[in-house]
Amino acid sequence: MSDRFVDPYLDPASGVLRNLVGATTYDELQNAEGEFVALRMNEFFTRPVPHLSGTLDDYCMLHRMLFQDLYAWAGQIRTVEIRKNIEGAEFFLPSTNIAMGIGWAQNELKKDDMLANLAPQEFAKRLAYHYDNYNFVHPFREGNGRVQRLFWTLLCHDAGYDLDWRLVSGEENNEASRLAAENQDYEALETIFHRIATPCDSQAPINQESLASGHLRNNKQ
Repeated sequence: MSDRFVDPYLDPASGVLRNLVGATTYDELQNAEGEFVALRMNEFFTRPVPHLSGTLDDYCMLHRMLFQDLYAWAGQIRTVEIRKNIEGAEFFLPSTNIAMGIGWAQNELKKDDMLANLAPQEFAKRLAYHYDNYNFVHPFREGNGRVQRLFWTLLCHDAGYDLDWRLVSGEENNEASRLAAENQDYEALETIFHRIATPCDSQAPINQESLASGHLRNNKQ
């Protein structure tokens, strides 16, 4: 019997993630993701926007909403171990610890009052810390980055800040996230959030275009 790991999320014939749209190549799946996720995002913002508190249920709800047309496991936490498709990348939190990891991250977020009432410099500093906590969990087999950006956009808007993800590249985000995860060096993430965060009226509508981060879709996972 072979000890070779077989990823149950992959179609062995095509090598791409099993999906509901019949995509058999990476490009086909990426195009379908772009189309369906954009449609679901538009639909999401036509309804009353929920107020989130950083629970695993929040993350699963957002993932299910965004990816329901693409994956049968949309909204379900992963059962395999994953890491960035980058040489030397470390694995994210073990799948058996996902619920615990999100619970711990949420408790940390509560200590900062969900980032409310913070001056810009302190806001960027604390957001970098909490972003790293959640990013290390990476609860889903695919789609973590898009879920995380939507989650932080919603939570930060409630806290009085809008985030414009168009102002950060995938490469910069990857490197900043790596430094935070591996070295507890949050400076690069702080720089990003100081740049993309602007004070806002939390009662005003969210600018959906600020989530138009197609260039960030290459952040695999």
